[in-house]
Amino acid sequence: MEKVSWQGGALVAPVPAVMVSLGDMENSNIITVAWCGITNTIPPKTYISVRPSRYSFDILMAKREFVINLTPATLAKKADWCGVYTGRKVDKFKECGFTKEKSTKIDAPMISECPISIECKVTDIIPLGSHHMFLADIVAVNVEKSLLMGDKLCINRAHLCAFAHGEYYKLGERIGKFGFSVKKKNKRQAH
Repeated sequence: MEKVSWQGGALVAPVPAVMVSLGDMENSNIITVAWCGITNTIPPKTYISVRPSRYSFDILMAKREFVINLTPATLAKKADWCGVYTGRKVDKFKECGFTKEKSTKIDAPMISECPISIECKVTDIIPLGSHHMFLADIVAVNVEKSLLMGDKLCINRAHLCAFAHGEYYKLGERIGKFGFSVKKKNKRQAH
């Protein structure tokens, strides 16, 4: 396959399109973030990267905690809206009709309409250039009961959206699970 080489740029895709809620139950904001991911398993750590010019940046610096609310595809338009408008001028919870839900371990509210909300406490702030990375411990994961089958998380039921090169996508069908490429066939299946 022939490729064209471009200058280095921010093109790892897809990435989650998440709504990050921060502040507290009285004064809060939502910022849409695509620069988000897992950095470690034990202890569980995540990050978000935010430009210093954003309204949420000062809230993050002061509070040092946030909630990553995984966005279902049905809320992609509202997530995009939260990324376009500034919390300096609008109450995003009110304008989007979102319900603030009290978190279990931190002051920042969860977005009740999102099926998975991940509570985070900032441990390090790393200036990187255009953005600062807020490295955080994951202190609680809150999952909508309809996504559970016993103790198993059926994340496909969340119908999450992703962001790739300026566009939103609804996640599709499962094509395998970790280790499926090396899994031994059952002898009954082999015949």
